[in-house]
Amino acid sequence: MIIDAYNNVWEASGTSDYLTAEEFSAPAMLDDMDAAGVDMAVGCSLGQAIDNDFITRAVAAHPDRLVGFGQITPRDAGCVEEIERIAELGLKGLKLHPTMHGYHFADHGLLDPVFDACRRTGLVVLVNALDDPFCGPFAIEEISRGFPEVPVLIAHMGTIWNVMEALIVAERNPQMLLETSGTQLLEVKMAYDRVGPDRIVMGTDWPGSDFELERMKIRKAVPDADDRVKVEGGNLAAILGLA
Repeated sequence: MIIDAYNNVWEASGTSDYLTAEEFSAPAMLDDMDAAGVDMAVGCSLGQAIDNDFITRAVAAHPDRLVGFGQITPRDAGCVEEIERIAELGLKGLKLHPTMHGYHFADHGLLDPVFDACRRTGLVVLVNALDDPFCGPFAIEEISRGFPEVPVLIAHMGTIWNVMEALIVAERNPQMLLETSGTQLLEVKMAYDRVGPDRIVMGTDWPGSDFELERMKIRKAVPDADDRVKVEGGNLAAILGLA
């Protein structure tokens, strides 16, 4: 089964010229998934348009195709209660976007309660870590190592300048995996050579990129067919209990 680890779906809202004023719906994503042979995909809210109820409705409409991840802002009062509600809604993970929401990841006061709630509820954590000083891989590791039971997906693998940190923390923390969206082909090859196929999950970050392009990148970076089965869905299925 081909399962993509990171994508965004949302309803149009507000007047911003950047993304949110235009809708990118689950049915539109499913069309692109079908064209690329993707069986299931994670769907999240945009960082600037969190709507956990919308994600829940999208999953309910397409339960055999979509896996929902909720999202919170750790500075908000009641964020732990919202994590618990996300789990009760049947969503499988929690997306965190430190830069968008204004916090540094190595903040135990903010992040320890979040990770503890994910530990208790069984949620996977996905961190938007796109070459970002707010959530470099070493900062993510600082929190994650206190909660080894919580799987952590380092979205975008820290590309460009934080890739080496991402490789280091994935090597020494078995709960931390590297998600490939936004990365260069060479970076995925580096990850495959250094940490192996068990620590990488394919993601597209739709609609920012395209499922077919991401699958092509993975085919070139991971030439072994059995290893590719793990990267293109097997690893994520095991983490999410879909295997």
